[in-house]
Amino acid sequence: MPIDFSPTNNFLERHIGPNAEATATMLEVIGEPTLDAFIDGVVPPSIRTKKPLHLGQPASEHALLREVAALASKNILHRSLIGMGYYNTVTPTVILRNILENPGWYTAYTPYQAEISQGRLEALLNYQTLVIDLTGLPIANASLLDEGTAAAEAMAMFFAAKGKPEHGAFFVSDECFPQTTEVVRTRAKPLGIEVIVGDWRNFEFTERVVGALIQYPAGGGAIHDYRQFCSRAHALGSLVAAAADLLSLTLLTPPGEFGADCAVGSTQRFGVPLGYGGPHAAYFATGEEHKRHMPGRIIGVSIDAHGNRALRMTLQTREQHIRREKATSNICTAQVLLAVMAGMYAVYHGPDGLRKIAERIHNLTKVLARGIEHLGHHVAHKDFFDTLHVVPKAGSAEAIRAAATKRKINMRQFPDGTIGVSLDERSSPEEVDLLLHVFAGGNNPGINVPAIAAKEVAGYAGAMKRQSDYLRHPVFNSYHSETEMVRYMHTLESRDLALNTSMIPLGSCTMKLNATTEMIPLTFPGFTEMHPFAPADQAEGYHVMFEDLSNWLNEITGFKAVSLQPNAGAQGEYTGLLVIHAYHESRGQEQRRVCLIPSSAHGTNPASAVMAGMEVVIVRCDDRGNIDVGDLREKATQHAERLGALMVTYPSTHGVFEESISELCQIVHTHGGLVYMDGANMNAQVGLCKPAEIGADVCHINLHKTFCIPHGGGGPGMGPIAVAEHLAAFLPGHPVVNTGGKQSIGPVSSAPWGSANILVISWAYIRLMGGSGLTHATKMAILNANYMAKRLEGHYPILYKGRSGRVAHEFIVDLRGLKDTSGIEAEDVAKRLMDYGFHAPTVSFPVAGTLMIEPTESEPKEELDRLCDALISIREEIREIETGKADRQNNVLKNAPHTAEAVVSDAWAAPYSREKAAFPTRWTSAHKFWPAVGRVNNAYGDRNVVCSCPPIEAYEDAPPKG
Repeated sequence: MPIDFSPTNNFLERHIGPNAEATATMLEVIGEPTLDAFIDGVVPPSIRTKKPLHLGQPASEHALLREVAALASKNILHRSLIGMGYYNTVTPTVILRNILENPGWYTAYTPYQAEISQGRLEALLNYQTLVIDLTGLPIANASLLDEGTAAAEAMAMFFAAKGKPEHGAFFVSDECFPQTTEVVRTRAKPLGIEVIVGDWRNFEFTERVVGALIQYPAGGGAIHDYRQFCSRAHALGSLVAAAADLLSLTLLTPPGEFGADCAVGSTQRFGVPLGYGGPHAAYFATGEEHKRHMPGRIIGVSIDAHGNRALRMTLQTREQHIRREKATSNICTAQVLLAVMAGMYAVYHGPDGLRKIAERIHNLTKVLARGIEHLGHHVAHKDFFDTLHVVPKAGSAEAIRAAATKRKINMRQFPDGTIGVSLDERSSPEEVDLLLHVFAGGNNPGINVPAIAAKEVAGYAGAMKRQSDYLRHPVFNSYHSETEMVRYMHTLESRDLALNTSMIPLGSCTMKLNATTEMIPLTFPGFTEMHPFAPADQAEGYHVMFEDLSNWLNEITGFKAVSLQPNAGAQGEYTGLLVIHAYHESRGQEQRRVCLIPSSAHGTNPASAVMAGMEVVIVRCDDRGNIDVGDLREKATQHAERLGALMVTYPSTHGVFEESISELCQIVHTHGGLVYMDGANMNAQVGLCKPAEIGADVCHINLHKTFCIPHGGGGPGMGPIAVAEHLAAFLPGHPVVNTGGKQSIGPVSSAPWGSANILVISWAYIRLMGGSGLTHATKMAILNANYMAKRLEGHYPILYKGRSGRVAHEFIVDLRGLKDTSGIEAEDVAKRLMDYGFHAPTVSFPVAGTLMIEPTESEPKEELDRLCDALISIREEIREIETGKADRQNNVLKNAPHTAEAVVSDAWAAPYSREKAAFPTRWTSAHKFWPAVGRVNNAYGDRNVVCSCPPIEAYEDAPPKG
């Protein structure tokens, strides 16, 4: 027998759950001879791609880490003092290790099941409290994507609040960051909103101006008093949003106190690395009167079935999944993991620690300003926080730039030749001394830092000095030693169910393995410490990665060009529709604004279409859940002169490969429209079929689903779009960095490449799997779903199946009939699954009263069987109700989930045993995940909206430590 030198570390075997023996058993159960024969019966032959994916040979895990380290080393780390909303920070290592690098935090799902998400919900409540306290506004959400899009959301909220969806104007100060201004322009154009950019000092409001945006401190560093500006706006009915540096608000008068109606910004400098632009959590705070129009998720305080305090996402009826085409926002993915980090940074440092960090930065900036003036240069603003706008003395600018380059320092270069320099948490007296040498043209400045500092008064003493207190809540004053902090974070982690506990079988969400090897490069300094506006020649490693990833995504989708800028799946939808409309507009067909959307579509689809300025026309589905071809043809014909696009998810939202997909695309093309394919279900396409070959013109790709970026409890995500050649010219650009097409729609995110730091995860996944591995993963995702559907179909109806009686990579379990026979609803089954140690599947989407299950390729057969066994056991519990053995109201499902406190209570009065409640199976006896609270009272939480930590008075009986 010859010697075998093949690699022993095969990543494919680590990523795919079922081994060869388990695969054979599952095929036998569903009655198929081979995996390929099975796939041939599921995926319509007419759309199968003829060519295998050409993505190179897969790398081993140890080889991959060497490759990615080499990529990171190509990024040259100069000290970036560019500012513009991005600053170096110090991530406390206790947070780095226990949050960012911890699968208990980064593999959790969006907290729709509140009872098993209490830890993350508390962390987000801390984050909201941080934002509320520092901005001086009473309500905040649980994060948005970035500062620019948050500013655009403020504009949209103002228009919704005023009942003026179009034909109004929005003022933007010319001192706002350029990327923020341009993102606002992009969002305003399809809505018919005029954006007026100008000097806030002399701008004259009219009744047509719905709102305004100001920067605080201003983009050039100046601290302005905006009180009179806000008064002038309010006098004519306009609303004001302030894009404010959150760290500066520990020293400065908060926006809520000088008259702003809304505050937005980034929490990046609260311990979150630069990452070449992201991911970073944007904050959004406003007044109570705007809570119904506020975008994003809000965490609120409610009670559970036992009357105990419980947290949940509140006011969910305002979200796009419910409001659909009536929504004013399409927020789907937030930045939860980064918001948790920022909130924990505040918990760890506390109010005194945050103030000291801000004062140290400000004191260093004051010393630098005095030194620069001593050298004969002019500092444009006398009142500043951390940023100086320097007008070099005559003839010195070139020498300053050369000296900065020699000392590997990046500063902001204004178009007029002036210079911006922003200090941050990593700045030091030694750095200030180095900068003085730079501003001396590389020569000895003749003055040193101690000499300047001796003449300065410590702290901020300007006109906008903050007088109000903040962060008095015990959580921000209790955990300042590492011992306390580790225990606090572990306590919260233990209240959340993540993938390190059990599978999370959410249909349409692809909660697959986020491999450690894919995650490790996230914290390589070459990736984390790069400023998004650093010169391109310093970011070669990033750009090699961008080019590789773009080429691979083109190969996978069959398209010709990719934009990596969209920062979430729903933002990808929005971007794709803007690109489609820009194409029509370039051909003199601006009127093509009708968007056909199936009734089964994701809630973000119609919301994104409305945001893109399109008119939504709903297309019916037939009794089998497929798009009604006749109805689509009729509506395409009816709107032929105005037809802009069809939005379609493939495989369908109902979990099947629709046979008519190519025909649907052809009908739309025949009538002048283009096809947007929602890539949420790409996990069932990769390697088997390609959107471009099916007939689509553009699709977005959820990298946080199909390509392994973890959900992080509700974000980060990335939603790049891939487009056909005729759309490439319209891809989003950026005002600071050259990217995008020649006829760019403008930026849709603050950073040129969105959340660039996490792109390395998807790059690593594709590199580890190769083309054949990705294709095999798709086949296994489909097999796992069909195996589960086969096991469950004798116990529950499976709602939709394809032509061969098979499903795609997900399937819908129909529970609607149980309400009549037992009084049990889908929510009851979802809550009971928690007692079995599982997160529920997707509840009541896309069909009310159902569960949508997606196992992914990463779950082993044993875990699939465990979930099937749980659901079958629950069906028997329901049968006890149907036969009268169990009470219709007081039963194990209606009372689920059962907490440890309830089970051990002396007051136990349930008509079933404690063992049945808490330990229904062998595995729950061996290892039990306890829900932190009983069933949460949603109605109470919506009637009593509290979205910050309880006031200090609530803790009078239990004073904080320290």
